[in-house]
Amino acid sequence: MATKIPLLLAGVVIMATHCGGFYVPGVAPVEFNREEAVEVRAVKMTSVKTQLPFDYYSSPFCEPLGGKDYKAENLGEVLRGDRIVNTPYKIQMATPKGCSVLCDQKTFSEKQSKEMAERIKRSYFVHLIVDNLPCATKFELMETGQIQYEHGYRLGFEKDNVAYINNHLKFVLKYHSDDQLTYRVVGFEIEAKSVGSKNYDKEADGKCKIKDAAPQPINEKGPTEILFTYEVEWHQSDIRWASRWDIYLTMSDVQIHWFSIINSVVVVIFLSGILTMIMVRTLRKDIAKYNREDDLEETLEETGWKLVHGDVFRPPKHTKLLSSLIGAGVQIFSMAVITIFFAMLGMLSPASRGALMTAAIFLFVFMGVFAGFFSARLYKTMKGLQWKKSAIQTATLYPGIMFGTTFLLNFFIWGKHSSGALPFTTMLALLCMWFGISTPLVFLGYYFGYRKQPYQHPVRTNQIPRQVPEQQWYMNHWIGILMSGILPFGAMFIELFFIFSAIWENQFYYLFGFLFLVFIILVISVSQISIVMSYFQLCGEDYHWWWRSFIVSGGSAIYVLAYSVFYPICYRTTIGGGDHSLCQDYHWWWRSFIVSGGSAIYVLAYSVFYFYTKLEITEFIPTLLYFGYTFLMVVTFWILTGTIGFYAAYFFIRKIYGAIKID
Repeated sequence: MATKIPLLLAGVVIMATHCGGFYVPGVAPVEFNREEAVEVRAVKMTSVKTQLPFDYYSSPFCEPLGGKDYKAENLGEVLRGDRIVNTPYKIQMATPKGCSVLCDQKTFSEKQSKEMAERIKRSYFVHLIVDNLPCATKFELMETGQIQYEHGYRLGFEKDNVAYINNHLKFVLKYHSDDQLTYRVVGFEIEAKSVGSKNYDKEADGKCKIKDAAPQPINEKGPTEILFTYEVEWHQSDIRWASRWDIYLTMSDVQIHWFSIINSVVVVIFLSGILTMIMVRTLRKDIAKYNREDDLEETLEETGWKLVHGDVFRPPKHTKLLSSLIGAGVQIFSMAVITIFFAMLGMLSPASRGALMTAAIFLFVFMGVFAGFFSARLYKTMKGLQWKKSAIQTATLYPGIMFGTTFLLNFFIWGKHSSGALPFTTMLALLCMWFGISTPLVFLGYYFGYRKQPYQHPVRTNQIPRQVPEQQWYMNHWIGILMSGILPFGAMFIELFFIFSAIWENQFYYLFGFLFLVFIILVISVSQISIVMSYFQLCGEDYHWWWRSFIVSGGSAIYVLAYSVFYPICYRTTIGGGDHSLCQDYHWWWRSFIVSGGSAIYVLAYSVFYFYTKLEITEFIPTLLYFGYTFLMVVTFWILTGTIGFYAAYFFIRKIYGAIKID
């Protein structure tokens, strides 16, 4: 389950690989001889109704005669809840097999029967793999007659409140051969059927014959006798090994992704038009007016954004917190760019099971050096002196929130005995990576970053801060957050739907080419909207672009959920007869960071909408897990977009104040 968090930053195939076959680096084809054994392994059982994966043998299936043999897994597979293990199915390459008994008739106890029936009613799917190719179930849409595939096969079905188990599997395998001497597996489908144990004719050699199609019910009030059987079909196919994943990767309509790209480009063009109008028309006129030398000095009256030149670079309070968040944002940004880029090249294909998650985690750990460097230089620019404490906060703030929340949620998963629960050794390994690799790298980056010269500001800061005039209603902080967030969210919400489908509905998400383009558009749109909002704020002579958080009941709860972890608690009070805020010393530094993350509000709102309209989760623990991991996704997205917007606004403000003459 923990792997659902970084998946928000990565998603589905490069267009070139979608149009033609490709070999994934590090994944070589396996060639079989005729009648050579082809191993069938089980991965896990999953359900979109519970979001709790289970080990295959957590249900009383037939076990191999030689005992269970779990495959060594990488970090990504463990985090995904995969527990790859061998099964007793006997399959030989290009050799059909009739109905065969898998093992002696099994008797489920009353407890096992109730558990199996419960999983069937919750629509659990079983996931098997052959030659690293996952099984799929083919079905036909009633309305259009179109053939579709779903991942895995259904554990059973429910009819009249009675659960029936699919105890007979028909393996439909496809092979490709160029020389008729060696063969490659290029297709793996399963047709699952429920057959009552009394509807078989068993033979002495392990063969069987199905007499009729009466299904096998699960007796929830007592023991249940079940016979597991299977058969194998092989078909020659023209599909080449390099294209065998096409049925999994082409399930989504590519035209929808192109529509998403066009929609995003329109948003960027709209923002670019506003920005061009400001930069070319308004801002150029302002700079020309401010730099005129023919007017008498005493007749000049400073107005607008030039009026706050002596306060615009005044360092805010809580500089350590701001620099720590910026450092975390740089770390997330670096990890996301590299991960999506290499995934776009096909190096993190679903065929490399768990590779995407493993790469994302290791990249995040090693990007700690950049987090420390940029955080330190910004902290020094804001005249911070306690660089060691700031380095510790940078190294622990965001990872601590992620690890602490995941660890807490993990207790609930452990309680359900789900394979999605992180083993103690994995938790220990993650802690070692955090404190043994990431934290030292953050300190190393902080050491070199703090030794660098701070960013140079084009204007001096006055000793006495000026008073900010009363602002118009539309310059309210929350209105600014909502206004700034809707356009970047609009540029990415279609891809967000496919990402959520991959995370919560066990779909493959592999259009990384589209995702890379959307990510670039997101960066551009966030930067542009941050610049626009910064300019409007300065024109209102408000250099206090501070950020606020206040805990209230009622309608503000959605904002508290997304931001309470990061905001200091600021109570409004009356000082000196006027209404002031105890947080009034925050400056534009905070405002540009928070407002830029406004699209995280819409991501949070969309996740709630997605939960109620697309998912069928009704139990408490799955609901808790969904919103817990969604909260972490929103926090990550907010820090990422906030960092992008902060740097865009920061360099924009340095640029415009460097273009005017200040006495």
